[in-house]
Amino acid sequence: MLLMSCKGLTRAFDRGTLFENLSFELYHGERVGIVGPNGVGKTTLMKILAGEDQPDRGEVQLHAGARSVLLRQQANFSSDQTLFAEAKSAFNRLLEAQDELVRVADEISHTTDPILLKSLSARFDRLTELLHHQDAYTLDHRIEEVLCGLGFKPEDYDRPVVSFSGGQQRRLLLAILLLSSPDIMLLDEPSNHLDIETTRWLESYLAQQSQAMFIVSHDRYFLNKVVTKIFELSPQRMVSYPGNFDQYVKLRQERFEQEQKTYLAQKEYIEKQEEIIRRVHYGQLAKMAQSRQKALDKLEVVEAPVMITAPKMQFEKVIRAGDIIIQAEDISKSFGDKELFKNLSFTLERGKKLGIIGPNGVGKTTLLKIILGQEDATSGKLTHGQLLEFGYLDQHLHKLDENKSVIRAIWPEPDPSLTEQRMRDLLGRFGLAGKIVEQPVRELSGGERSRAALASLVVQGANVLILDEPTNHLDIWASEALEEALKEFDGTVIVVSHDRYFLNRIIDLLIVLEPGRTEVVYGNYSTYELLREARLLAQKEEKLGKPQKNQKSDKKGDKISSDSMGEKNSSSELINPSNSGTNKPPKRKRRFPYRKVADIEKEIAEKEELAAKLEGDMVDPEIYRNHVKLNETMNLLEDTKNQIAQLYEHWEEASELN
Repeated sequence: MLLMSCKGLTRAFDRGTLFENLSFELYHGERVGIVGPNGVGKTTLMKILAGEDQPDRGEVQLHAGARSVLLRQQANFSSDQTLFAEAKSAFNRLLEAQDELVRVADEISHTTDPILLKSLSARFDRLTELLHHQDAYTLDHRIEEVLCGLGFKPEDYDRPVVSFSGGQQRRLLLAILLLSSPDIMLLDEPSNHLDIETTRWLESYLAQQSQAMFIVSHDRYFLNKVVTKIFELSPQRMVSYPGNFDQYVKLRQERFEQEQKTYLAQKEYIEKQEEIIRRVHYGQLAKMAQSRQKALDKLEVVEAPVMITAPKMQFEKVIRAGDIIIQAEDISKSFGDKELFKNLSFTLERGKKLGIIGPNGVGKTTLLKIILGQEDATSGKLTHGQLLEFGYLDQHLHKLDENKSVIRAIWPEPDPSLTEQRMRDLLGRFGLAGKIVEQPVRELSGGERSRAALASLVVQGANVLILDEPTNHLDIWASEALEEALKEFDGTVIVVSHDRYFLNRIIDLLIVLEPGRTEVVYGNYSTYELLREARLLAQKEEKLGKPQKNQKSDKKGDKISSDSMGEKNSSSELINPSNSGTNKPPKRKRRFPYRKVADIEKEIAEKEELAAKLEGDMVDPEIYRNHVKLNETMNLLEDTKNQIAQLYEHWEEASELN
């Protein structure tokens, strides 16, 4: 069902046009991610869709009485409301309907007028149907589910809203929007201020909702999990791509290559025609030249395709450090009675990329300060290697002097080896060029300030980069450029980040800090997810009881036993047309060589036993300390599962054709 259609949307400000002539539609159930460089107008577009801003030209039309709501960025709560009461305000329409239902029921019990009674009864039925359809009798349960998912605890429910931090209040705004369930959710950076665990819950929640959504986000992992379509907004146009973020990246490259071929082919054609016209524009062939010129004049010229890119960031060669960068042995950190982490041990070798993740407040930044030597561990021992030069990027970007120009803020003085041209070239590599390098740091956007801070690490010659949330202010393309630069960097990197896509692309060692436990994973974020899912599966199986050994899983995931497989064999033989005296339809051709059904069943059982053993190995934390064995086990498990799937296809064919 069509919910929203937009035609010819154009919006401009004093500094120029943000976007022009955008037209698109949104249907029920679609979850559309809007991506584009910083400053291209994504937030402005969302405000126009919500009716909070007006386009200079074009219109937004809501269909079928659809209601759209924009996630607010700033909270404005009254001081006397509790968290639970404020969350319940999302259901004001349903609460009013409940009150009205009570009033109508009371009027019905006292009226004697048959005409009025009929009208009241119809109203009572409509209200009852509305409340039943909206599941209005479980409101408190739904509120608790969303508040808990977004990181609030039961003891928070009766606290005044104003007692919460700004980040917590923004999570409450998100909770109210989710609970109100508008037909169209307009979510502008919904995963901001959320840790990985909470973001994981939000991904699952949104993916299960039936409402349509527009989502602006720089979180590529989030987009992969949630959206079903991508709109790429650029200064030139908006282009739609089906699928999630990874599919968009693939299709975007394919489209660019196809458009490039079309553009070059037309350019070559035009050049040939113009050359012919120049040669024969006089004499007997002049008419032919005129005809070709008219054809060229009518030709619709294809514009050169444009791919959104970011300047290529690049770190320079650095002094070679010792083989071991950090050696940590059972380090712990506490502040008074509050313990952040304990008994953390790891070894970081030269050239490795270490990631650190965990919920807010668990001590990630504190661990960085311990590594830097700015704080002492409560217990344990941390040893630095030789010839280390640390470069630290704090998440609030306080390192740069806000009153200095960009070029002076990153320029170490005095250093005669550094010239102004060299400093400008360096800033240019991080996307800062022209007049911007003379601006005061305080006038920079978050993304520009982040790139300037990264450039300052190059000037320092740091061979150990310590980065605290480096992608916070970067758009998708700048994040990709930083990832490529870090992968090519020949020094060592330690990074705290909530950006799972970023972690997946660069790290090969991961520290997970959680309340009451620490974990070291030899691999990237996907490796950790495999370990986490295997643990959850093992816990579920332990609660439910282990599956019977004679049970097998068919390719659809259903549990079947050897006896049931035999029953399938018998039934397939009974209904096989070849056993009847009627016209015999031709048998399908075999895909696999002839084998007895019993032999295939035996091999399936063997392969499933092997897969179960390998999955058991994956649950063992020790395997994650040996990345070679881990990779071998993961590859063998994947191959075994593929073989099992093929064996079931072989078994089905043998059951039918033998």
